[in-house]
Parts: sequence; C-alpha cells; structure tokens
Amino acid sequence: MRNGWVAALSLAFTLPCLADSKPQAENDIVYSKTGDRELKLDLARPAEGKGPYPVVVCLHGGGWRMGNKKDMRPWLQLLAKEGYVAASVGYRLAPDATFPSQIEDCKTAVRFLRANAAKYGIDKDRFGALGYSAGGHLVCLLGLTDEKAGFEGKDYPKESSKVQAVVDYYGPTDFASFARDETAQRGMIGPFIGAKFSENPAAHLKASPIKYVSKGAPPFLIFHGTKDLVVSIEQSRELANKLKDVGTPAKLVEVPGEGHGWEGRANIETTEATIKFLAERLKK
Repeated sequence: MRNGWVAALSLAFTLPCLADSKPQAENDIVYSKTGDRELKLDLARPAEGKGPYPVVVCLHGGGWRMGNKKDMRPWLQLLAKEGYVAASVGYRLAPDATFPSQIEDCKTAVRFLRANAAKYGIDKDRFGALGYSAGGHLVCLLGLTDEKAGFEGKDYPKESSKVQAVVDYYGPTDFASFARDETAQRGMIGPFIGAKFSENPAAHLKASPIKYVSKGAPPFLIFHGTKDLVVSIEQSRELANKLKDVGTPAKLVEVPGEGHGWEGRANIETTEATIKFLAERLKK
C-alpha cells in the first residue's frame, strides 16, 4: 500500500502534442491569505481574444500532504490552447493543515476567479474542475457540496464556489473503506483527517464525497485503473452508481490493467476523453 501511495505522488503524464500558439501564463497569483501565509494559484489563458472563456480548475495529487500546483502546469497549457482559462490551485497540505482546510482553499480559489472574471476573461457560469488522486477527491467535493457542508471559507462571500462539470481521476470517495488499512491510516488518511478512523469515524464520513451525492449534482467523468492498489476501483464504481441513481450524468471509464496512474496510450486516450467531456459540458 505504501509503495502505491508513493508512486502516485510522482505520477507524470505525457499530453498530446500542442499547437504552436503559446497561452498567456501568470504564476503565483495570490488568491487568499491564512495567517501570514499567502495561498497562490497559477493561471493560463488563450493566446488571443478576450473571452469570456469557460474555466477549468486543476487540483494536484500527492496524498494531501505532498505535490504542488506546478504539477498541473502541462494541463494549464493544453486547456488554454483548447479555449479555457485554466487555473492550478495551491492548497494547504497535511499534517500542518487538516481537513477541511484543503477544500476550503479550493472553494475560495473558485470564488476568487469569479470575483476577478472581468480581469481574466472568465465566464462565471461555466466552471469545470479536474483532479488526480487527492485532487480527484477535492474536485468531487467541489462538485457535490454547497454551503450546508460548511466548507466555504470566508473570502469573496458574494461569489459562488459551484462548478458545472467534474473530472475525477481515481480520487478517494469513501474514507470508511480505509478504516482497517493501518498503512493508509498512518501514512496519509490520519494526518489528512487529523485522526484515525477508530478515533473519529464522523470526521472520515464528513470528508467522504459519497456522503454528499444528491439530485442536482453536475455531470461527472471518472477514470480509474482496474488494478489500482491505492484506491479501490469500487470507490469510483459506487460514486458513479449513486450519481446515476439521483439522475446525474456520470460516466466511469475503467482503464484495464492500470494502477494508480498511467502513461502511454492509456494517458492519451483519457486525456482526449477529458477534453471532449469538458467541451460538451462547458462550451455548449
């Protein structure tokens, strides 16, 4: 299990060849502060035109305690060339910051982008979210939770943190399923939640996206390797089924023979499917 987590943290993916036009990029934009710490995001926009453009918020993986917004810069370049404003959000990491700090940061970043829509050429009504592993977990929460969950934070209160489409790459959705996995509890889940399952099962339930599935959720595209030893594919199957049960368009793509991440042909195919899904949901 530990080897699987470590492998996930260093996941690298090769995106299809990009066009020659170079997007406008701006890094380390401060979107909020917590104490003396500045929270930052990287942003890329189409090379030409003023928009308004749909937005895709990208969230890195790393077990909630590692990884960096820089990890998603290849996606920013690709998405900007496809006609999106794309942002990679840096969020607070465990163990210094426990849940729900991470999702509060992500929701704040979404509201910051809406508050600055005119500046960045953003269409406030067309937001998508894409994330890997821990980032997949966070985009699920972005898509499934509203102010009743208590994750909104305080900045830009007049703006919405809702997204209109979610792309989840093998994100955990049910933390109770890790209850007996001592390696995961000790290495990742416990530091993220702030307690092991045996110490605080309610906190694990509160952090589980599966808890928040309800009618009115945005469309989901979910990818999961059939041989994932880090996050069981059953978590994505359960999420997809529950979304369908409440009438939400949800598609699970099971990637045969792959684990917690993939490269090569599988990566090209899932990237192309992601671009198609986002265009269908955000450009019409």
